[in-house]
Formats: sequence, C-alpha cells, structure tokens
Amino acid sequence: MDNYPQGIFCWSELCTHNWKEGKAFYTSLFDWGYDDQPIGDGIFYTMLQKEGDDIAAMYEMPKEQIQEGVPSSWLTYIAVDDVDHCAIKAKELGAKIIAGPHNVMDAGRMLMFTDPGGATVALWQGKDHKGCKRLSELSTPYWHELATRNSKVSNEFYCALLGWKSEVKPMDNMEYTLFLVDGKPIAGMLEMSSEWPDDVPAHWMIYFAVDDCDSALNKAKKLGAQVCVPSTTVPDVGRFGVLCDPQGAVFSVIQTKD
Repeated sequence: MDNYPQGIFCWSELCTHNWKEGKAFYTSLFDWGYDDQPIGDGIFYTMLQKEGDDIAAMYEMPKEQIQEGVPSSWLTYIAVDDVDHCAIKAKELGAKIIAGPHNVMDAGRMLMFTDPGGATVALWQGKDHKGCKRLSELSTPYWHELATRNSKVSNEFYCALLGWKSEVKPMDNMEYTLFLVDGKPIAGMLEMSSEWPDDVPAHWMIYFAVDDCDSALNKAKKLGAQVCVPSTTVPDVGRFGVLCDPQGAVFSVIQTKD
C-alpha cells in the first residue's frame, strides 16, 4: 500500500494503565476486533480492527510510568515523507523530542515530540505498515483537534513543519482554525480559554465517528466511562461528546451531519 500523503493523520495508539480492561472497553464500545501481538513476557501490542482491518492500536503502560502518575492517553501519528528531516526541523522550530527518530521493525520509522505549545504528537514514515486502513468511517478515527493556549505559535509551528495551510472560521463565539492539506480540512485547532482548568495541558484530541452520539455516550457510561462533555450540537458539523475511559484516557465521539 502507498503511504498517506504528508500531513495526514494516519495512526492512533492508546497507552493505557490496564491493557485487559481497556481492550474490553473499546472493543465493546465500537464493536472492534483485535489481534494481540506479543512484544514481551505477557506484554502485547494489540491491533484494534474493524472487519479485520487495523484501524488503531493499544498497549499497557510500563509500571514505572504508572507509578510516576503518567495518565493513560491516546497518541496520534501524522504521516511524513522523511521523518529524519522532520526531526531536525521540529527541533529548530522549538519542539522537544521525546523519542526517535527510530525504526519500528519493518513497519516504519517514527518520531514523538512535544510541540512548542506543549501538545504531544508523533510522526510516521510508513514502510510495511502505512497506518490506519480505514479512515473517516464509522467506528474509526474521523477528526483530530489541537487544544492549545497559544494558537498563533501552534499554527506557525505545524504549517512550517508539515506544509499545512490554515483557515480561521468563526464558531460559537470563538475562532476555530482548520488545517488543510491540498485544500481539504484534515484537523482543527482551538485556543484554550481561561475557563479551561490550569492543570489541563495542551493536547491533540481524537474523535471517533459514530452513527448516534447520544447512544454512544450512554453505552460508554454503562461500560464505565465518564462523560466529560455531554452531547453537543455544532451547527453545520454534527453532534459530539467527550469521554474519559475507565483507565483515564480522554477521547471524543462525533456524529456528523452528513
């Protein structure tokens, strides 16, 4: 398979405090299948699947990180043509490298960093594994959104690093930035207002597509999730809600208007 064009969100990965319970939660919520791939003694890298196709992955966080208070979280990957070149450029633009660039066996080459606004994200140069095999379908990653305390700095960083274009649109008494690749929106950005708690860091939010937002939130609650933002309608977009899974990772679901 050809790799995704540079700048497209191509993979999503959950690092969770409890692999077994986390897997049960997400496979029940989204009716996903799974393929557990051993990566150590009793440790697995699980491919989460829709109808047999890899659409995301998950693994259990090392105990040392759990003891240090590192929260469960989703990490999103953006496709790039040359991850080594991007690593150099990201550092020049003010990013802090967390890991890489390094090979992930024959699957591809990755880099993880914290952007100048404080949000963590990863880059992926695919080889044998280009990433998600089914994007923007029901029960798959549909949208990615950066919440930052300095939208100007974040905008300049990602446009310079990845070649994104940006377009600002008024939305619900605030400005919402769309990031574009080849003229098509691929992600969004909002500035965190003073209403956001101080302890919430800048972050990339992942949205999974569902056919009924209210039903998805109710199902997630029954499975042990906490509703952080109840079902909310965004004119001309659809209906979304924000959830915290039973292990503490935050994600969103969206029912699009189309």
